[in-house]
Amino acid sequence: MSGGGSGGGQAGGLAVGAERGRAYWAVADTLNITRRYLTHFQRQPIMIAWQLGFPIISVLLYGFVFGEAMKVPGGEGDYKQFLMPGMFVMTMAFGFMNTAMGVVTDASKGVIDRFRSMPMAPSAVSAGRGLSDLVVACAELTILTLTALAIGWRPGNGALNAVGAFALLLLLRFSLIWVGVWLGLLVPSAEAAGGLYAVAFPLTMVSSVFVAPSLMPDWLGPVAAWNPVSSTGTAARELFGNPGAGGSSWIEQNAVLMAVVWPLVLTAVFLPMAVRRFKRLSR
Repeated sequence: MSGGGSGGGQAGGLAVGAERGRAYWAVADTLNITRRYLTHFQRQPIMIAWQLGFPIISVLLYGFVFGEAMKVPGGEGDYKQFLMPGMFVMTMAFGFMNTAMGVVTDASKGVIDRFRSMPMAPSAVSAGRGLSDLVVACAELTILTLTALAIGWRPGNGALNAVGAFALLLLLRFSLIWVGVWLGLLVPSAEAAGGLYAVAFPLTMVSSVFVAPSLMPDWLGPVAAWNPVSSTGTAARELFGNPGAGGSSWIEQNAVLMAVVWPLVLTAVFLPMAVRRFKRLSR
């Protein structure tokens, strides 16, 4: 009996060791894939100029060119204070385009097929893409926040609420990563992926990014209010203490709640779809 117990213990130890080994290599492979994606920014500086420069140009364009002509809900407050949370959200929302372009480029060049043929964790490619995109998103938010502070934007509701607002922004970006991965695996080429901007622009324009839904036509306001981008934008304004955070509809009154619910729903829908699409590539 003692020998059987010893043998069972050894077998259990081997099983635990194998399990730990798989977990270790899954993390290591994910970090290697993440490093690969981030290395592209060193070798292709134009990617840095586009992804990090576009938010700055957008802030300056909308804040100074259109700022004097735009209205803040209630007629009080500086439009730049209303605009900046919306610009944060727009940058996070547009990020799924960069994800889609990166995935379709790798797929069309056979990079993903090579990854699949290598002895690495199956989850590493998708997890590495997601982690690298979150790193880039943090860099974008940092640069955009510094730009906003330079033009006079100020969060006025305490540091803890500001951290909560940035967490909601990154949660939205995380959920849209899987939309980008799915679309990147779905479209046949990088040229076709460029047409996805036709989806990205309405997603951000018909929202509370630039104008409050209450100032839109009666038929368009509810559509904009129920846009997931609007929920995160309104929640960010509320947590930052910026003007325009209110609204009379249920969705606007519960913006912080919906800024959590919408990303969870998007992740629950598109993450499995992206995984299934990835598994079908070799068929």
